Amino acid sequence: MTGRRFAAVMALLLALGAQPVLAASPMTLSSPTFQSGQTMPRSMIFTHGVNLINLCTDDGAPGGNTSPALAWSHVPAGTVSLAVIMIDQTASFTHWGIYNIPPAAGGLPANAGKYGNPDQVVNDFGERGYSGPCPPAGFRPETHTYVITLYALGTKLAINPVGMFPANAETLYRALIDAGRAGKILGSASISGTYNSLPESGI
Repeated sequence: MTGRRFAAVMALLLALGAQPVLAASPMTLSSPTFQSGQTMPRSMIFTHGVNLINLCTDDGAPGGNTSPALAWSHVPAGTVSLAVIMIDQTASFTHWGIYNIPPAAGGLPANAGKYGNPDQVVNDFGERGYSGPCPPAGFRPETHTYVITLYALGTKLAINPVGMFPANAETLYRALIDAGRAGKILGSASISGTYNSLPESGI
């Protein structure tokens, strides 16, 4: 998906998710793994090795590549399922998409995005499940912003493979847009973090 198309899709999803929610309090999303607005921890970072050196970290050490623990509250009445998407907003890149989460779950444990967990799409690394931050060297700006968004849906998503290929991020976006147009996005909540793989990132 091109950066322009990605931005348009995300803007539409945000607009659809901003519909009034009939709940006592707005839905909230947080993470025990990192504080929103702060630098993401090594446990979340991808490992992309060249000659045993990880290009995704400032010192070349492996990243944990573990999806963060998430917690949420005030899920709107009528929610049938939840979906979580993590994007690199700076590079228009999808790192994780998981859907049909039970509304009573209350959150996800760390590493829920491991490969093989059902109801996940293939991310933009070409991996099914979670793949962590790894901003490429020389890309400006060097510090990237990563956004994790929780969607409360009044339906379950039927996401099917595309031909012989497994469902990817765009498949999930299309399903969410269809749900939004049908009035089935009942609310959304987001948190964000930053990461820079260069030494001055302070990781």
